[in-house]
Amino acid sequence: MANRLYAEFLGTAWLVLGGCGSAVLAAAFPQLGIGFAGVALAFGLTVLTMVYAVGGVSGGHFNPAVTVGLAAGGRFPWSEVIQYVIAQVLGGIAGAAILYVVATGKAGADIGGFATNGYGDHSPGKYGMTAALVIEIVLSFGFVTVILGATDKKAHPAMAGLAIGLCLTLIHLISIPVTNTSVNPARSTAPALFVGGAAISQLWLFWVAPIVGGLIAGFAYGLLGRKD
Repeated sequence: MANRLYAEFLGTAWLVLGGCGSAVLAAAFPQLGIGFAGVALAFGLTVLTMVYAVGGVSGGHFNPAVTVGLAAGGRFPWSEVIQYVIAQVLGGIAGAAILYVVATGKAGADIGGFATNGYGDHSPGKYGMTAALVIEIVLSFGFVTVILGATDKKAHPAMAGLAIGLCLTLIHLISIPVTNTSVNPARSTAPALFVGGAAISQLWLFWVAPIVGGLIAGFAYGLLGRKD
């Protein structure tokens, strides 16, 4: 279990450092910024690389909503969910802490929103709470469904990481303007702790919506008629 928890810690730290780091450090860099598309790709690449690196140890969840969804789908024991979630949140905080040190490492540095998630005035496109709830639930449902399908015994195991990484890229391409994209409570919690204020007060949505989406995906996956 210690090895598995370390793998989840490491993978989630990498996700936050790579994904949020691309948004904080590179997205709007003058003339050379990577923009929304680059940030979306960065998040996908973090998951893709860590699934292949440590997925064989822990299953490569890196996300409380994925862990809960896999448990609901009968792929993961409910008795181990809390341990995984704690490791993921701590890993996310570690990744955000590293990013904070780097982001404040120049004169006059201002971390700004620090890639936090939000709705209303804190949404990149000023989308309201209902839109944020809907998009986060639906995309979390889609993400967990893809994970369940890509890791099904009937699927080609070597392609799972690619499918999962590309799915997360697509999710970010859709929803960065709406919520700055969460679908992952650990990813949302980590930068919010460094920003405070509205990032904390709105954090509930980025726990509730992804977990609801993951639960629905887990329970509904059997309707596809695919079983391990």
